[in-house]
Amino acid sequence: MFEHYFFGMQQDLKLAVLPPLLCAVFRAVFIYAYAPRESIRGQWKKLYHCFRYGFWWGMDWNAYAYLIPLALVTLPGVFLPAYYELGDTVRTVWIVSYVFVLYFLFWGKMIFYYHYNDIYNSTLWLGKNADKKNLADIFFNQNHGAWILLSFIPYVFLCLRAAEFLLGIPNISYPVFETEWKVYAFNTAIFLGSIAIFYWFRFGGTFRHRLKPEWDEVPPIVKNDEVIGKATVDDLVALEIVWKHPAHESLKHSDEEAAEIMAPVMPKGWQDKKDPLESFMRKAKGPRIKKPSHIFYLLGESHSQIIYDPQFSCLNMMEGTKKWRAQEHTVAIDNFLSAGLISQPSLVSLILGIYDANMEINENKDFWSGCTITSLPFQLKKLGYKTSFWYGGGLSWGSLYHFIPGSGFDEAHGGPDICGPDAPKTWLGVYDHLFLEETARRIKASDDGAPEFHFIYTTSNHGPYNIPVTEYGFDADRVLKDAPAKVRQKDMALREAGGVWYTDQALAHFIEDMQKTYPDSLIILTGDHAAHFVEYDCDIVPRTMATLRENRTTSFALSHPELTKDMFAGNTLGGHLNIMPTIFELIAPKDFEYYSIMPSLLEHLDHITTPFGWMTVDTIGDYYNHVSQPLAPCMELPDTKHDVSEFENERFAWSELTGWIIRHPELLTPVSGKK
Repeated sequence: MFEHYFFGMQQDLKLAVLPPLLCAVFRAVFIYAYAPRESIRGQWKKLYHCFRYGFWWGMDWNAYAYLIPLALVTLPGVFLPAYYELGDTVRTVWIVSYVFVLYFLFWGKMIFYYHYNDIYNSTLWLGKNADKKNLADIFFNQNHGAWILLSFIPYVFLCLRAAEFLLGIPNISYPVFETEWKVYAFNTAIFLGSIAIFYWFRFGGTFRHRLKPEWDEVPPIVKNDEVIGKATVDDLVALEIVWKHPAHESLKHSDEEAAEIMAPVMPKGWQDKKDPLESFMRKAKGPRIKKPSHIFYLLGESHSQIIYDPQFSCLNMMEGTKKWRAQEHTVAIDNFLSAGLISQPSLVSLILGIYDANMEINENKDFWSGCTITSLPFQLKKLGYKTSFWYGGGLSWGSLYHFIPGSGFDEAHGGPDICGPDAPKTWLGVYDHLFLEETARRIKASDDGAPEFHFIYTTSNHGPYNIPVTEYGFDADRVLKDAPAKVRQKDMALREAGGVWYTDQALAHFIEDMQKTYPDSLIILTGDHAAHFVEYDCDIVPRTMATLRENRTTSFALSHPELTKDMFAGNTLGGHLNIMPTIFELIAPKDFEYYSIMPSLLEHLDHITTPFGWMTVDTIGDYYNHVSQPLAPCMELPDTKHDVSEFENERFAWSELTGWIIRHPELLTPVSGKK
């Protein structure tokens, strides 16, 4: 009877070869697709350690490809002869199902890295509230989703054949023993050994659980390479890490724990106040410009600094707003960090004046009826401004229908509502030029002479870039005449170039219209986050990957007829949360009290810290990967320093402050607004 176990265990072992083998193939494809050629050419030692460590770390999950059929097929088969006969069929179904999941996750990682330059991370938790139609649109029209889905057919077929081949490899015969005690001894050794095999592989080639592979133990030669290091982590391992951190740590802390973490950024005496945000009360020094009748705060989807940088000037995608930035009374800061790496955290942070830190405040019902005292629209109303929010998409996205009124806006308008349900749109929102034209028309039509603040958020600069931009003025031969020929020859590069140019033109035309209609306007333009819309294999720069600056810096500029560059204290860097205090310091009367956790851009800034990265006047760093690079624009790939995390105490403190506010909804100020 034990012969069945002996033979079944061997079948399980043979099939268990398939998952780690496929993971190695997926690892190689990922490296080939995303690693710079110079980082792998001749780097056999680095690649060896990547695949070696990746194999052992991956066995944390892949070992179960052996254990599960051993426990659910082989062991029961010892007692159920009929089930034993079906064993290979059940094993095949199991292993093909398992490697199907591996293939699905592999493609998910490839797409995730394409958009976010990272493997699976905590951003995944935000996906539960994402626009699923928009995700599908990007998948099929930008990431060739149909071909990916079709590839599952030959993949499953090949896996079935591979399983058939492995199961067909002859087994070791069951030995014949002369004495009964030897039979029992052998059977016991095989049974215990079959269990030991699982633990030995799962613990990374040891029997000590604490020596299991983890990121800290990855060899530096591998970990210090941005792409090769990420390739080491199998997809199930990466998802496990994400799964173990579903909520921000600050939401689990007590007030005593939080106070200790917040200490590095909090003003003296803050614990004597009911609301810690009250300790960030500031008094305006007096207006630097005449109070504008209209403030236009433009948040451009993916409006990034990268295309303004000299190394990409040949692309000419930002020719519209470049003219505005060149005006005498426009001030631009080229090193600007967004408050979030994706749209919702950035938007929420800009409005509420605290870092959202991926805590999805906009989905928190407590914030649907009350706002922080640092809220921008709430505070602007103290200066007499009527506040309106305009979004190119539907207000159902991100629960904006509830969050925007709760944050202090008097009015909220969605693109489909103001432009009509039949207006041309992507899954994300109405085409930018139509949305902005209708927004401008409504602003002019409703103008009653009272001061107005308009927060306007566009949507079109987003994958899959299927807007027919040639119908709206994009001439590739003119716009890209100085770009390498590959940009016009590669479909995705051409679509991205057209899409970025189109959205920038729409913003530039809106700005020009408002400057003519309301000459005293204060106009602010920034992006919600940076975006990956340069195809590095088109010979634009002599490298095949983005710099940290290109991945992280968004655009920022503002204009007013009385604005001058010398007002900005020589600043060369800034961040999203510096914008709000800048508005108040420019327009508010002397001693006007407002709340802001960050200083204005009119004060000298020597560094910027966000929950995701940091920046000094010469360096930019990333907290996720603990790396830094020189800040200046560059043609070649700059030197990267590893295991670097400056200002981490500040990073944790700002996130902890947000956690404190979320844990204490009684601190929110009730507001009422029209929807």
